[in-house]
Amino acid sequence: MSVFTQKDLDQLAAKGITTKKVSAQLENFATGFPFADITAPATAANGVLQVSEAEIKHYESRYDANTADEKIVKFVPASGAASRMFQAVFEFMNSYSGDTSFLENKNFASPSTFFNLLEKFAFYEDLKTAYEKQFGSFKRADYVNILKTLLTEIGLNYGNLPKGLLKFHPYKGHSRTSAEEHLVEAALYGASQGAANVHFTVSPEHKKAFSEHVESVKNVYERAFGITLNIEFSVQKPSTDTVAGDEHNEPFRNSDGSMLFRPGGHGALIENLNDIDADVIFIKNIDNIVPDRLKDTTVSYKKIIGGILVDLRDKLFAYIKLLKSKPSAELQAEILNFFAEKLFYTPEAKFASLNFEARTAYLLQKLNRPIRVCGMVKNEGEPGGGPFFVRNSKGDIGLQIVESSQIDFKNPAQKQLADSATHFNPVDLVCAVKDYTGKKFDLRNFIDEETGFISEKSKDGKKLKAQELPGLWNGAMADWNTLFVEVPIITFNPVKIVNDLLREQHQ
Repeated sequence: MSVFTQKDLDQLAAKGITTKKVSAQLENFATGFPFADITAPATAANGVLQVSEAEIKHYESRYDANTADEKIVKFVPASGAASRMFQAVFEFMNSYSGDTSFLENKNFASPSTFFNLLEKFAFYEDLKTAYEKQFGSFKRADYVNILKTLLTEIGLNYGNLPKGLLKFHPYKGHSRTSAEEHLVEAALYGASQGAANVHFTVSPEHKKAFSEHVESVKNVYERAFGITLNIEFSVQKPSTDTVAGDEHNEPFRNSDGSMLFRPGGHGALIENLNDIDADVIFIKNIDNIVPDRLKDTTVSYKKIIGGILVDLRDKLFAYIKLLKSKPSAELQAEILNFFAEKLFYTPEAKFASLNFEARTAYLLQKLNRPIRVCGMVKNEGEPGGGPFFVRNSKGDIGLQIVESSQIDFKNPAQKQLADSATHFNPVDLVCAVKDYTGKKFDLRNFIDEETGFISEKSKDGKKLKAQELPGLWNGAMADWNTLFVEVPIITFNPVKIVNDLLREQHQ
């Protein structure tokens, strides 16, 4: 185990990290993290709810009626830089030698598609104006300078901005950034008591620009929807950074001898989520947004999963109160049946051997947890996580979102289960984070610390081991009461590469 120097201790104190936490992270490098123990994929036949036409209005009305006096927050992870969006055109800009044969490449993701349809981008007019300011009359074939104007500091600097500050969608006479589209969404399904609350998590270097942008446009949407927009920003806490490891599983050292720390991944945002005082919290990524003409379906299904959340919350709270006031064997059996049929949850084997009091305590603990309802789309080949039944270290089997990095694909049985998955996780969640008394849960108490992830990176030519915390919607929410609901594929329209903005859903 590493011995910490005084310089190390000072560094840890400045970041708010304990030696115990760093020692545990170094131990993780040595032992690794266990793979998820998948028992089955969650499908429409078992584990993923499908909402009938008759149920749509019920759940929408349930949401509207039961959250009218509650505080709703739209939580948007928005700290990611847009640099990966522009990887193909960055590479083109740095290697172009004048050969125009690239224009013959009809692949959707190619630079040729980008240039052939340049006018269709919401940022086109800004790009043209910035180009003319720098280079004079706009020349469509001046490929490198067009990209320099778009991507670097001489122009729009899109290559160094977060996705939230990029113009995504063109409208008649104006265009909107993805951050603006989230404000509109919040007004459409997240308003209560005359206000809509939006919380963006941003990187420290972009917080000022984000704040200035949102402040400059929010009045437009407040007037349009007749509401007040309360907008907050937070950054990933330094205390959630993870130590990098060397080949001996000791702290990787910078040239000045200090320990190298890295951001802990989106799982670090459980701390930001935990700081929010709200009754209901919607979570959706910054780049998964559509223009107004396609928002109706998104708004409808946000209310549907919200209504399902309200139904589930009311049922769990009622069971808690009954179990506390009038516990009985019959009530225990009813709750177990509810777990099995409605929450798709199976307690550990030893539950059957517990006495009456221990069973009651166990059931109360399982009932009194944060709740999440997660939208799932049918899998159409997108990479990433999906809904599965997972057995945890205690032997309980329940619904979990599992990332591909958590699956042991070398195990034929686990690979077969993973390959038979029918749905994909689009990051479409609604959460209830207060208990039956109205007290806020401490969300840090419901993390499965064994669901982190280790990868190999490098710095200054030296290999290092990097560690990500349990993912926000994976291990960080592993001990929540969970439901999966099928939502239409049209509600999932992420922008992973710049040319995605040319898709019909973003025009």
